[in-house]
Amino acid sequence: MIKQLKMEIMAEDSGLFFIKAGDGSEDVFFRFNPDTKELSFESKNQLTSFLKANEYQFRKLLHNKRKETFHAGFKLAFSIIDGKDIAAFNDKQNILVAEQGKVYALNEAKKRQLVEIFTDGSYSEKHAVGAYSFLVKGLDGSYTERSFTSESKNSSLLELEAVIAALTWYPGDVRIVTDSQYVRKGITEWIIHWKLNNWTTANGTKAKHIGKWKRLDELCCQRYVEFQWVKAHNNHFENEYCDLQAKQLASGHYRGN
Repeated sequence: MIKQLKMEIMAEDSGLFFIKAGDGSEDVFFRFNPDTKELSFESKNQLTSFLKANEYQFRKLLHNKRKETFHAGFKLAFSIIDGKDIAAFNDKQNILVAEQGKVYALNEAKKRQLVEIFTDGSYSEKHAVGAYSFLVKGLDGSYTERSFTSESKNSSLLELEAVIAALTWYPGDVRIVTDSQYVRKGITEWIIHWKLNNWTTANGTKAKHIGKWKRLDELCCQRYVEFQWVKAHNNHFENEYCDLQAKQLASGHYRGN
């Protein structure tokens, strides 16, 4: 269950902020200090119990919010996933799954037999060219590679574009293998809250690259997609291959298949 709430900073006293949060039927009042991260609840009701039971998520929202955005009058809609398995989602070795609007963590030992797509992106400062590549490994072990240039100048955005291109190219259930935590966490965690909050972050600003995140969400919502993370530059053959192809294309030395 995802509970949607609204928060308003009511007042501030010597760095301690008095804040109200509500779900439309109940309100909770609490105090929070952005410097010391001290959190204390002033209310005792069902909503207080809910927030305490999911305190890790609630604290993460408050901790990630920039200090300068704490001020009286600030309002924010946010959401909490009841009973979220925090440890499982935080374990980088686990696979995160997007399955027709649902997201969950999966131990690698339980992953399905799927077509795998390895992705990466690179930007060449020298040539002012961005590029991304994906490598498809079929169930028969064969490989297909595709690489493209891009006007984007940000590595994280290029890696996002690589996954979008891969899922556009291959329409079935699939495992995406990426070294980008930005992509992995974005599509399985952050986007849930952005969508419920009109694409607004905890700092009250719009999320970046909304159009691309909407496209990736669209590509995932009608099928089963696993997102597996691998460490970059760690002798992982397919990941290193995609990295090399993207770099060569960005620098003008790409040969392709």
